[in-house]
Amino acid sequence: MTDEIIRWLTPWEPQPVLIAVFALAALCYVRGLARRRRIRDIAPAIAFGIGLISMYVVMQTHVDYYAQYMFFIHRAQHLILHHLGPFLIALSMPTAVLAAGAPAWLNRGVRGMGELPPVMACYRFVQHPFISALLFVGLIYFWLTPSIHFTAMLSARDYWLMNLSMAGDGLLFWWFMLDPRAPGTTRTTYSTGLRIIVLWAVMPPQIALGAYIALAPDTVYDVYAVCGRAFPISPIVDQQLGGLITWIPAAMMSVVATLILLRFGFIHERRATTAQGSGAPVKEPVT
Repeated sequence: MTDEIIRWLTPWEPQPVLIAVFALAALCYVRGLARRRRIRDIAPAIAFGIGLISMYVVMQTHVDYYAQYMFFIHRAQHLILHHLGPFLIALSMPTAVLAAGAPAWLNRGVRGMGELPPVMACYRFVQHPFISALLFVGLIYFWLTPSIHFTAMLSARDYWLMNLSMAGDGLLFWWFMLDPRAPGTTRTTYSTGLRIIVLWAVMPPQIALGAYIALAPDTVYDVYAVCGRAFPISPIVDQQLGGLITWIPAAMMSVVATLILLRFGFIHERRATTAQGSGAPVKEPVT
């Protein structure tokens, strides 16, 4: 039993740099929690931990092996990399905790890089509502284009480019969507209403693509027939399951995020009303 668990946890295709990034993020976060010692950090820490661990599991355990040989597991992998994992990490608002636990040289390096004009310009560009939505949906469509998907699943380089691009874009998108600060706090902190519009704008394309895949009468992705499937289920059932994963849970993430944004909006409104009544300036809470 122990040997089987160890085998499952062993990376199918070890990526030392990727493992180091996950380990560094976890170490900095745990150190930050220990240094801050705040009860209110517990709930965000759970969200951050689940998000980080889930992304690691689908990239650096034997789950990754099955994702290369079953279409529906591949879609579940990308649901975690592009939606659920980044969503939970962004929701946890980890910046302050990570900064508290990171070495001084790392904080200086990140801060210095973030202040470079080209980096700031690129960040503002990709966090523009239209560009952010276009990238979020466009990457899903791009990597699920049958010919591109065929190549990506057979090329180690393209496969990792696909997974890393989905993870990176997911972190950028949900970081933009779930920013808890009041609108206008920064140049990339947009209004609650605009962000909700973006959330609902990305739903129909995902629903349409998932429905197309799930309801297609023939096999759309024949690369899994070339590689062989890990489980003895029919190609059409594998495809239907993958289509449903692309269709339903991915779109439902927008609904959940909308509810969270409405709560943020209510908090900002209440804080502004309280400040107006007392004559004090509105301040954002320190996390």
